[in-house]
Amino acid sequence: MAEVEVTNLCKDFSGGVRAVDRLSLRIADGEFVVLVGPSGCGKSTTLRMIAGLDEPTSGTISIGGRVVNDVHPKDRDIAMVFQNYALYPHMSVYKNMAFALKLRGVARAEIDRTVRETARLLGIEDLLERKPRQLSGGQRQRVAVGRAIVRRPKAFLFDEPLSNLDAKLRVEMRAELKALHQRLRTTTIYVTHDQEEAMTLGDRVVVMCAGTAQQIGSPLEVYRRPANRFVAGFLGMPPMNFIDVILDHSNGRVWITGQAGLRLPLPSGVEPFLGSGPGAGRRLVLGIRPEAFIVTPAGAAAASLPAIDLEVALVEPLGDRMDLVLRLGPECRIIARVDAADGFRSGQRVRVGIDPSRLHLFEPGDFGNRAGG
Repeated sequence: MAEVEVTNLCKDFSGGVRAVDRLSLRIADGEFVVLVGPSGCGKSTTLRMIAGLDEPTSGTISIGGRVVNDVHPKDRDIAMVFQNYALYPHMSVYKNMAFALKLRGVARAEIDRTVRETARLLGIEDLLERKPRQLSGGQRQRVAVGRAIVRRPKAFLFDEPLSNLDAKLRVEMRAELKALHQRLRTTTIYVTHDQEEAMTLGDRVVVMCAGTAQQIGSPLEVYRRPANRFVAGFLGMPPMNFIDVILDHSNGRVWITGQAGLRLPLPSGVEPFLGSGPGAGRRLVLGIRPEAFIVTPAGAAAASLPAIDLEVALVEPLGDRMDLVLRLGPECRIIARVDAADGFRSGQRVRVGIDPSRLHLFEPGDFGNRAGG
């Protein structure tokens, strides 16, 4: 196991395209870090540079305290698991797993012990004589992981390893990978576009966009306190609701005002983070997660919270929950997630309670910084 660190890492491609822009990240010994973001954000390019498959334009990469920029991939003592498994089709599962050890000149008895021990760990000991074409997608993925484990590397690199699996199998494999990491405690860098994978697997997540790290932190930290509007909108399903609002001073207080009679008190403690001060008429973007609303039939009390009356435009059943698409204005709709037992229907008028303590405020723009503390 080893610490992995990248400092001011950049990668430029022809045509002036910068895929990774001055990324700095330190991954502690034994930590599981997930790089997550939309397609083209630079996460896989970053992983490939750490692996030595792509050469950085500038910046440094160190593994175990040694700068490896000029070190050949095979000499970096890392193991990579790819999206397409990359198994040798003509070899049995046993030979696929043993191949790297054989190249290292490991004794035959030690190879056999290591391969069989790893196969038991992954529950594939009865598949050792099969060829890859005889395996299901989940079984192939286990073999690919097993081939990495037998090498006992300093670090594991995973490049979207579950994206080719069906939804049920992805959940099962996700749980297995997390349990495996808890058992082995090997430094792991995992790339995915799936925010659910990122939130459930990582000790920390790195949310990337346009080649930069928008926020680095624990899954709960980045979910509860997103650094900017991009992070807030990317993490969470359904995504956070965004509403253009204006600050208003009256009765000695600062209020958040918007469409459909929206009027909320500015959450306590936010003022010091508003830079030049919460001036009247200042435009901001209000963020509210779908689960933060309390929805009741129109006319009902909303637990003494500030509330507005809206119409349900659409109901999306999700089993034990349902998503309500609510009309806030002619061009603005918001989503509230509620219990399916509440039985709301399209066209119904509802009262939507909003807890001021669960609000997020951002500066205008797609990457507007968090305005609240």
